Amino acid sequence: MKKIIWASAIILIVALSIFVWWRYFFVFSEGVKSGDLNYFEKKGVFFKTYEGRIVQAGFQSPTAGALQSNEFRFSVVEDSVAQILDRASGQFVELRYVQYIRPVPWRGASEYVVTEVLQTDEPRRDKNVPIE
Repeated sequence: MKKIIWASAIILIVALSIFVWWRYFFVFSEGVKSGDLNYFEKKGVFFKTYEGRIVQAGFQSPTAGALQSNEFRFSVVEDSVAQILDRASGQFVELRYVQYIRPVPWRGASEYVVTEVLQTDEPRRDKNVPIE
């Protein structure tokens, strides 16, 4: 009877470990997004994490008949990446990211974590609008 209980406990621990790894640490996707950096800040109660948002060109509609800007919310773990983004507010940025299935508190509030800044440019201006 003890062997069955020990075997069941070991199987349960292994299954839970695999589930937690898959849910919180498995890289689901990776890619590049670009847009104008809307904000970038360090916030949190127990874990201070870097959070940001870029606004991409175009519009998306989550519901029929509604329009909203296409936004990409992300977190940053590395201080070197955070320093670059901290100085790029309002600029066009190109970011490399990884996506996890669920966030963990010490990694940030978003499942998207930016790992590298590929490019930063001055804000794009419409050619028809004069600069004051």
